[in-house]
This record gives sequence, structure tokens and C-alpha cells, in this order.
Amino acid sequence: MTDDTTTFKLTEWTTCGGCAAKWGAGPLDALLATLAASTNDGNLLIGLDAFDDAAVLALDDERALVSTTDFFPPMVDDPADFGAIAAANACSDVFAMGGRVILALNIAAFPERLPATVIDAIVTSAASVVAEAGGVVAGGHTIRSEEPIFGLAVQGLVQRDRVLTKRGARPGQAVVLSKPLGTGIVLQGGEEADRRATVTGMRTLNARASLALQALGGAVGALTDVTGFGLLGHGWEMASRSGVSLHLDAAALPLYPGALETAGRGVRTGGDRRNREHLATRVTSHATATREAIAYDPQTSGGLLATVDPAALGELGAEGFVQVGEVAAGPPTVVLR
Repeated sequence: MTDDTTTFKLTEWTTCGGCAAKWGAGPLDALLATLAASTNDGNLLIGLDAFDDAAVLALDDERALVSTTDFFPPMVDDPADFGAIAAANACSDVFAMGGRVILALNIAAFPERLPATVIDAIVTSAASVVAEAGGVVAGGHTIRSEEPIFGLAVQGLVQRDRVLTKRGARPGQAVVLSKPLGTGIVLQGGEEADRRATVTGMRTLNARASLALQALGGAVGALTDVTGFGLLGHGWEMASRSGVSLHLDAAALPLYPGALETAGRGVRTGGDRRNREHLATRVTSHATATREAIAYDPQTSGGLLATVDPAALGELGAEGFVQVGEVAAGPPTVVLR
């Protein structure tokens, strides 16, 4: 075995990777419902009962702490890419709450036989991304594991009166997305050039997209990031918590290079089945099988999904957001047309 990280293949050390390794949404909902029953703290603005992208705890009359954690096995071979993607993905939950990153702690489980140069590349790359996000990695914890796992616990700050959640979608608003879709499918079976372009997108922070939304003030309704439950799963969370119907346009979805072709060849991840089972009675699809698969595809370090007043579309378009649907009145549901 070589210590050269340029030829090292992390995916040979794991059975599944990225946010596709998440628990299914059904079992997770049941677990969180049990845990939420014991939550009782007057300073906790958002906790397990609300089940948003991060916990939010009031610090004083103006500020609140945003706290989140995210970790997973590798979905890419290059250690530096893995560390950067893990950091961007973990920081994203703070951005999805309208906050800014200030501090992070590494969460690591590595085989003892994993070369030290590989581990160094992972944690160094992650620290660089956290620094880019405006924070600092100040420690962490590492245990032994037969399968490499890495992520971060990230803390951020947000103004108490400007916390963004999944619950604010309003009928008549537009649905926008800040990054392309298809990370799971492309990494699973895409061409090398397409995989490289997808990794570049996954390494990109959602910081700028979040700032663009924060600048809109009350024009923003609901906000979340698209990760392991796919566009349809996270769209359902937004619809159910807001009490609205989300109508998504499959042809308008921004896609990573090669995503459509790879999905058309039947490439799927294990998370596809879990997402479909959870959403069986919650999503109505009129899309082609290929575009439907992309909408169910588990994403890792995906984009921000938001509902905004139509007047804000021009400003967000200049920041790379794409309109992918609209919000309608009615019982909670997601329609993919």
C-alpha cells in the first residue's frame, strides 16, 4: 500500500458513502419523535421537536447559537476532496438557518492501518474549508474503526429575529435552488470528467448563497439544504412543516454534467430506494423515470432550497439560483411535473 494520496482510493475502504449513508427518513422520524418528548428548555428556539437543519439556542436578546453535526464514510477517492466535501456539507446546515460559521470540531473514525498522510490530507483540507467559511477547527475526537468516517460538529451565530427555517413557505412564492443535482448518481457511475465537475460543486460552500438569501429579509419564506433525502425528500419537509404544496418542474432542475445520461443508464444509489419508500404517499410524479430518479437521488453537500417572493428572482438569479417550482395552497404534498 502506498502513502501517496494522489493514487489512494478511499472508496475501496467503505461499503457506502456520503449522505447516501444516512438512515432512512422513516426510522429517523420515529427516533426523533421519541427523543423530542424529553426536550424542555426555554432558551431552545429550535430543537428536536421542530427538527430543522440545526439546533438554535438563544444566547441573549439578540443572538442565538446554531449547532449541528454531520459525518459519513467517503464517497470519493481523493482524501483532500473527502475532507473538503465533509466540511462544506457540515457547514451548510448553519448557512441553511441563516447563520455564520464560527467554530468546528472534527469527528473522525479511521482504521489504524490508514496511512497518516491520508488522514492528514483529510483534516487539513477540512480545516481549510472551515476557515473559508469564516470559522476555525479547534479540536475534535478520533476513534478506531474498520471503515473511515469523517465529519464535523459546527457552531454558528445568527440573529434571533432572522433565523430561517423549513416552516415559512407561503403560497405564491417561487421555489429556488442554488446548486445542481445528481451527486449520488454521477459519483456512482458517471464519466471521470463529470465526476470531477461534481466534486468541484460539492466542495463549494453555501455561504454566498445564504448571504444572498439573508439580504432579501422578509422576501424569503422557507429555507433548507438538499442532502441525503434528495430534492423530493427535503421538499417534502418544507411542504409538511409549512402546510403547503410544492410544485416542482422536472425540466427546470439544474443538473451536474452527465447526471441525466448516467441516470438514463439506470444508475442508482441505495438511498434512492429508501427515499422512494418514505415518500410513496407524499409525492406525486408526472416526470420521466430519468428525471424522477435525479429528484430522488441522495445529495451530498447539495445546494440551498428556498421559497422566495417572485420579485426577488432577479437578484437570486445573478447569484446562481435557479427557479425550480412554486408554492401553492393546499394540503402538504410535493408534485413533480
